[in-house]
Amino acid sequence: MSVLIEETRDGVARLTMNRPQQLNSLTSELCASLNDSLTRAAADSAIRCVLLTGAGRAFCAGQDLDDIGLDTKTPRQIKDILEYDINPIIRLIRGMDKPVVCAVNGVAAGAGANIAFCADIVIAAASARFIQAFRHIGLIPDAGGSWLLPRLAGNARALGMALLGEPLNAEKAEQWGLIWKSVADDEFIDEVEKIVSSLATGPTTALGMTKRAFIESAGHSLMEHLNLERDFQQAASTTEDYKEGINAFMNKRKAQFHGR
Repeated sequence: MSVLIEETRDGVARLTMNRPQQLNSLTSELCASLNDSLTRAAADSAIRCVLLTGAGRAFCAGQDLDDIGLDTKTPRQIKDILEYDINPIIRLIRGMDKPVVCAVNGVAAGAGANIAFCADIVIAAASARFIQAFRHIGLIPDAGGSWLLPRLAGNARALGMALLGEPLNAEKAEQWGLIWKSVADDEFIDEVEKIVSSLATGPTTALGMTKRAFIESAGHSLMEHLNLERDFQQAASTTEDYKEGINAFMNKRKAQFHGR
């Protein structure tokens, strides 16, 4: 049975981590599959949105400690796991010029939580929990967590999450600005489909530029960023989707974007 289920439908690459008995914890095999699938999705112009979720009752419980080989004479080095398995996933999600949605269906712990937080839109079932579990095994937040959390939730809340390692429910994660939305469990699937459908039928180039502009703003002054906005807006205005959007507005109809 594949550790990652991949389905492409209606412009959406749907990736489901599929180790439900292990709470979809990360192994080198699962990370390699995620990296391959995300790389293909980034390069495929027919894919206009990526959805990442987990099978069973968890989104992802973080690194599978058994996969490190701690009971062997040559356990894997943590730095190698980060460099070759996990960090490429973060780089692909953040660097992709199309929206990535994480649908957090259950517990998201350690690197699993931070993979979710690095997505462009995070929607969580009300029963989901986010845990910075690193302190419980004597490690620091990784998978971008020590960079993402202060920017999303503020330094005080980020440090509290990291230093105490207490579970954070989906409702509070929404209130703190860590995720886009928390929804009732029985409404979760419908809401996820509504979001990915909206993104997959949107002006893909402009959405990708919007994502890049927000990410790059962290390293810019306002004056620098005004130049980036100018250049991105000029590029967006040359797309077929811009022409369609203007035409639809003038004719008082809904735009039919094709991602061109």
